[in-house]
Amino acid sequence: MRIAVTGIGIVSAAGMNAAETLATLREGRSGIVLRPTRLVTRHRLPVGEVALSNEELARRLGIGELQSRTTLLGMLAAEEALRDAGGPRPRTALVSATSVGGMDLTECFFEEFARDERHGRLRMAAHHDCADSTLAIARRCAVDGLTTTLSTACSSAANAIGLAVRMLRMGVTDRVVAGGSDALCRFTLNGFKSLMILDEQPSRPFDASRAGLNLGEGAAYVVLEREEEASQRPYCYVAGFANANDAFHQTASSPDGEGDYLAMRGALNEAGITPSEVDWVNAHGTGTPNNDLAESRALRRLFGETLPPVSSTKATTGHTLAAAGAVEAVICALALRHGECYPTLRFTEPDPEGGIRPLTRFTQSDLRCVLSNSFGFGGNCASLVFTSAE
Repeated sequence: MRIAVTGIGIVSAAGMNAAETLATLREGRSGIVLRPTRLVTRHRLPVGEVALSNEELARRLGIGELQSRTTLLGMLAAEEALRDAGGPRPRTALVSATSVGGMDLTECFFEEFARDERHGRLRMAAHHDCADSTLAIARRCAVDGLTTTLSTACSSAANAIGLAVRMLRMGVTDRVVAGGSDALCRFTLNGFKSLMILDEQPSRPFDASRAGLNLGEGAAYVVLEREEEASQRPYCYVAGFANANDAFHQTASSPDGEGDYLAMRGALNEAGITPSEVDWVNAHGTGTPNNDLAESRALRRLFGETLPPVSSTKATTGHTLAAAGAVEAVICALALRHGECYPTLRFTEPDPEGGIRPLTRFTQSDLRCVLSNSFGFGGNCASLVFTSAE
């Protein structure tokens, strides 16, 4: 049974929809800004920030009620995906991923509450739970089926897509909107700062001079349907998925990339595809010394000397955390629809240990199979295989 991608929606630093994102990728522009303009913080660090404020996002959606930034971004992307797939339909499920949830509103509440326990808008804290954004997106999009929330760090949205595929194969539902949403907030920025893995310059995935990642924010969703019930011509198919865990460290990848390798190998096995048939890898490629070296070693182990073209689009969007797997799934769908690969920005010199030379220019290519990686904290690694609709 083949699972078709019939709709896509995306909001990130690269654009407010799929069309803007595609233009940014083709032109090799970066959505990274040198310091946050929407997030109130004392840190001057590069981020991949969505251009609109919460008020502007709410106006674009035509809503007046209080919602977290995670929810607002998710609503925009999920609505676009459903419109693209022909609109709402019965027996549609929503599988949404997030790690931040409503943390931005909790921060606003706590600021007042910490000064005086009699103050603070408690309703803000009520949006803290990760599932709150999922339920709000489901109501907004008139989703009538099962809704569930995944939070497995940076692999969350990839796992959401993998779960959605299994739901369709098992007949749990007829259609799934799957993806994730995460917003920038002080808690996340300070947390990653304390781990000393944020670059003070725009990130350089796989480069010898890489010094860390740039946090990003955004949301992306794909609409998935069984091939025989697809509402329109698919962008591509989800051919394989695997999740693995090397259980090495709470935040670091194992030095040899064991979890990375197992996830990629498992996804290809499920798809019935050999490494030699992969035409492009959209790598996890965060720009941290540990992650990129581990992923490089895993890629070399899987592909040997015949490595396909590799890119990290996080140099364009920033690392959107729980949403990353969906942001990159949409990018893979665009790549397969249009027959093109997107560049890794700011790469100049390969790491002598990793030896990966990613694509640095936009190229047109006859793509048939794309591998997309999303590797999270705690060794939670997920890979997706997408194949051409042609």
